[in-house]
Amino acid sequence: MSGPSSPRAGAEPAPAFHELIHAPVRLRICGLLRPVDEVEFAVLRDTLALKDANLSKHLRLLADAGVVTLRKEFSPARNDARRLTWVSLTAAGRTALSAHLAALRVIAEGDPRLPG
Repeated sequence: MSGPSSPRAGAEPAPAFHELIHAPVRLRICGLLRPVDEVEFAVLRDTLALKDANLSKHLRLLADAGVVTLRKEFSPARNDARRLTWVSLTAAGRTALSAHLAALRVIAEGDPRLPG
């Protein structure tokens, strides 16, 4: 994992439930990415105890929705053509995650006025 992200200015977004992020594995992925700039694929895989294919499927869904970005680079420690995949939340992904977490807080507090 690389270092913490710089603080983000602005107010907390309005609560908004995000179906794609809400799936347990995707919520855990976003939660792990939230405090850092980026995480290498293998770290996510091992931390979440997932198979490569399962993690790849969830990352592809998040990437297609613009929630995360995937960056590939060659590893200086390897002699083959395999590349490392780095994952990070996009600005839109950070906003969507914050809005989703705010919606979960509203739900947990029993407030029925969550915008739909």
